[in-house]
Amino acid sequence: MGPVMKISDRDVLLVIDVQNDFCSGGALAVPGGEKVVPAINRIAKKFANVVLTQDWHPRDHVSFAPNHAGKQPFQTIELDYGTQVLWPAHCVQGTPGAEFHGDLDLTGASMVVRKGFRRGIDSYSALFENDHRTPTGLLGYLRERELKTVFVAGLALDFCVRFSAEDARKAGFEVAVIEDACRGIDLDGSVAATHRSFEERGISVISFEAFL
Repeated sequence: MGPVMKISDRDVLLVIDVQNDFCSGGALAVPGGEKVVPAINRIAKKFANVVLTQDWHPRDHVSFAPNHAGKQPFQTIELDYGTQVLWPAHCVQGTPGAEFHGDLDLTGASMVVRKGFRRGIDSYSALFENDHRTPTGLLGYLRERELKTVFVAGLALDFCVRFSAEDARKAGFEVAVIEDACRGIDLDGSVAATHRSFEERGISVISFEAFL
């Protein structure tokens, strides 16, 4: 077992999309998605700064396969900002599927960032929508609070966790992904691609055990 993490007031835990639709039985279930909850609850107690993200789509969202005649989930389309995976309808505003998992301890969170609420653009990253230009406001919050290191956990490792970690790194933060507090979808080798990307960008991958 490695050295125990020392968490400072300049560190923030970013908890990505731990919502019912991404857990077992949900509309876009990540295999074992709910298994991240106990680990995240234990880790979050050690942080003075915890931010949650919440996927929050209108029903007519451009990324939903049912909104495109003749398209199936996980096919792709080209939009003005690039290639878009079409998903089953999920995390629709105000539905039970969009709510945080019932066992996730929300008490320590100082902020909830909702993303993906603009009909015409999807949003994987907690910092920018998929055009990589439209900000969610989280970057300003992190900078104004003078936070330095971003620890990322949640769902799914190879989509929203990955894009959030990469954008935070690009913005100049130290970034560590707590791998065993994440679960992946693994679409066409996307988990392996995520690991390669983290290595290239200097994003560390650490274990939940480092916090115990």
